Formats: sequence, structure tokens, C-alpha cells
Amino acid sequence: MSDQFGAGPDQGPLPAVPPGGQPTRETPTRGPARPLPYVAAGVLLAIAIVLPLMPQLYSVDAPRLGGMPFFYWYQLLWVPISAGLSGIAYWLVSTEDRRRRAAARAGNGNGGNRP
Repeated sequence: MSDQFGAGPDQGPLPAVPPGGQPTRETPTRGPARPLPYVAAGVLLAIAIVLPLMPQLYSVDAPRLGGMPFFYWYQLLWVPISAGLSGIAYWLVSTEDRRRRAAARAGNGNGGNRP
């Protein structure tokens, strides 16, 4: 049985371009997703958000760095760390999206992996 979102369990994958040659609304634009890149990106973003929001980790005066108390420079340190973690998360998600688009263009519903 087929539903509105794609092939049913008893059918093969949808072709990349229908036999007529023109894409339709039912033509998939992305292949199947692998969850690992999305989970890893979520974990990286969660680290960048949660750790700076836990003041019990950094609410101390020592050690000082250039006369600046720890609780100031710890928070400032998280600015480039968060930017780096966000960049890595973006790279993971965009790489997976490019892989899924290439799989849909190739017309194989298994994401480029052989059965």
C-alpha cells in the first residue's frame, strides 16, 4: 500500500525522475537519512548551550588569567568554542544533506549504499 509521502513497504524506492522525464511533486528530493550525523550535531549544540548555562562550574574567582577572574574568562572562552562546535554541527548536517540529495538524484533509494 502506498501513502502520500512515498513508496509503501511492498514497493521499491521511488525513481529520481519519473519515466516522462519531468519531476513531479512525488519525486523525492532527498534519499533516506542516517540519524548519526543529526544526533552528533545535536550533542555538539547541546554542549555549546548547556555548559555555559551551568554557573556552578565556573562561579569561582581563582584561577585568574591576566588579572581577570575565572568566571569572566571561562565565559569568554566559550565564545570561540561555541562557534567551533556550531561550525562542526553545520558541516555534519550539510554533508549529510548533500549525500541525501545525491542519492535522490542517482535514483537509488538506499542512499548510495549497496544492498
